[in-house]
Formats: sequence, structure tokens, C-alpha cells
Amino acid sequence: MNKTVAKKPAAKKTTVTKTMVKKAAPKKTVAKKPAAKSAYAQAGVDIDLEATAIKSLIKNLKYKRKGKYKMMGAVGHFAGLIDFGPLALALTTDGVGTKMLVADEQEDWTTVGIDCIAMNVNDLYVMNMEPVSFVDYIATDKLSIDKMAQIGKGLNEGAKQANIDIVGGETASLRGLVNGLDLAGACLGVQEKKKIITGEKIRPGNKIVGIPSTGIHSNGLSLARRVVEKYGSYDEKLKNKKTLGQELLTPTRIYSEVLKVTAKCTVHGMCHVTGGGLLNFKRLSKYGFVIDNPIKPPEVFDWIRKKGDISDEEMYRTFNMGMGYAYVVPEKSVACVLKMVKGAKVVGTVVKEPGAWLGNLEIT
Repeated sequence: MNKTVAKKPAAKKTTVTKTMVKKAAPKKTVAKKPAAKSAYAQAGVDIDLEATAIKSLIKNLKYKRKGKYKMMGAVGHFAGLIDFGPLALALTTDGVGTKMLVADEQEDWTTVGIDCIAMNVNDLYVMNMEPVSFVDYIATDKLSIDKMAQIGKGLNEGAKQANIDIVGGETASLRGLVNGLDLAGACLGVQEKKKIITGEKIRPGNKIVGIPSTGIHSNGLSLARRVVEKYGSYDEKLKNKKTLGQELLTPTRIYSEVLKVTAKCTVHGMCHVTGGGLLNFKRLSKYGFVIDNPIKPPEVFDWIRKKGDISDEEMYRTFNMGMGYAYVVPEKSVACVLKMVKGAKVVGTVVKEPGAWLGNLEIT
């Protein structure tokens, strides 16, 4: 992610939950990172290293197709676009990640298929692409008929929610290379070129309308698992009567209402809040995004924050914190989105200075 240090925007009065956001010092413009490794890095995922590694890979992707059906735009948005005459095709690929280890611990693989499809189709919705077909990839050290059957049920439910066909897939037995089972997939989307939303119309003053998540979704599980296994157990119950295991396995929400919203409301950009938390907004525009009235995070996030002694900045750059998706719209379109999407809430504003902020706290 770009780490441009920008002047702190003049944020509106902050109404964020007191327990989740520390009040910034009056003249502090950038939240300094601790010298020690972040909790997420200690759990095995270094976001900064990952970003650098990805840049190292992308800089070597220089070849461009000759002839028709070329790539549109550049690598870096949520989905890659392909010129297909009056239409554009889009491709995404993603997986369930270490949430599979939680499924193994709970011996429940019935919902991870939903996660696999959700992580792909939600990246298509961001550009207003309609998901149409999907292929899965399963790599394992040892096949289990029961486990495969349960995964199939989740994939089928995810396909139903997203209205897509699962047209094929691949299962690879890779003993010695894979330990356990990894589930991933790729999705194809299509849209008329004139209806594609890239974020290029985003301007300062636009409003950010947040949409609730169903929980942790399928990002940050390395850190979440580390905290649960070190300071609690998967059987521990929260105040909402759900166990931590149930919370961590709650499937990712599929935001299939997006296509209906964009058909009726003017939308300048959209964000799927995945790994990297609020940093995902920086993929949309050169402008900045101030979240000064966030959706209240579900109880599981507060449990992880307190038990793991994790800073607010790291929580909001690792998890979705209760906001799994967001629309960036002109002020005149706010009412339209709020009316169409249950739980939608104005959470912030676009500003001129580049960056992502939680109130006065810059997320870097």
C-alpha cells in the first residue's frame, strides 16, 4: 500500500465508539507505528512485507496481449478487466485462507464454500460487475469424502446467493507440499462498459456509506486464531451466547444487492473491506477517506482487541471491524442507498488529502 504521509484532514466531530478509538493528540498528523512487530506479523502475516512482495511481482508483469480482448486499465483494483467489445469481462481469484484451520478445529466445513465465493464475487461487485461463473481449486494432502461433501454444500449455497454457475474446478492431492486442505477459486464477471464503476468519479465531499459485515469474514484469521488459542478457546461463549468458534466460522456476507443499488442510485465508487481494513479505500482514488462515524464493531472484535492487547490502528488495518462493504456517493444519493440497503449508515467523507483515517487517527 502507498504510504504517503499527508496532512491530517479536518475531520468532523468524531462519534466513534469510545472503547475502540483513542483520541489523537491535538497536533499529531500521523499515527506512529510501534518499533516492535505488529501482532498480525507475529501471527505470521506481515501486511507491509506482503505489499512490497506484491509490488516486486507486479513490476515483472510487462507482457501485453496483442490483438483483440486486451486488458483494460492497470493491475491494482479489486478485479482485472478485459475488453470484450461493447462489454467488459472481469476476473477475480481468492481463497478462504486460514479460516480453513478453524473449520478443521470445529470439524465443520459446511460454510467455507460460501466464504470462497463471497471473497471473489464481492471484489467484482466493487466495479459493478455481474458475477456469472466460478471455478474452485482444492489442494489437499489427503482426500476426505465427508469434508468434500460439506464444502460442496457451502459452494452451492454461495452460488445460490450470488446467482452464479459453478462451471468446473480442480482437486489436487499434494501430499508433502500441502498440509491439510486449501480452498480457493476464481470468478468471471461481465458488464456493459458504460456501467463499470472504478472510483474515477470520486471527489472530495462525497459521502461514505458503510454496510455491515457478518463478522470477521475471511480476513485476519491468522491473528484472530492466535488470540483465541492463546487467551481463550473456540468453545468460549461471548455475551451474545455464540462461541468464538461459531463467530470465526460465520460466513462472509455476499453483497448481491449491489447491482440493484447501482441501477437506482448514483454511485462513484465502492469498497470491499477485506485484509488491510480501511487501507482498502486507498485502492479507489487519489483522495482521502475519513471514517469518523463507523459502524459499531460486533462483540468478537472487541474481545480480540482486549485479549490480544491490540491497538485500534492495527485492528482497523487488519479486520473489517463490522463494515464489510461501502459505497462512495454524492451527498444527493445518500438517501437512495440508505433506503435500499438494510443497516446502511453514513460513516464518513472523502477529503482532498490522500490517506485513510479513523477519526483523527491515520491508518498506515
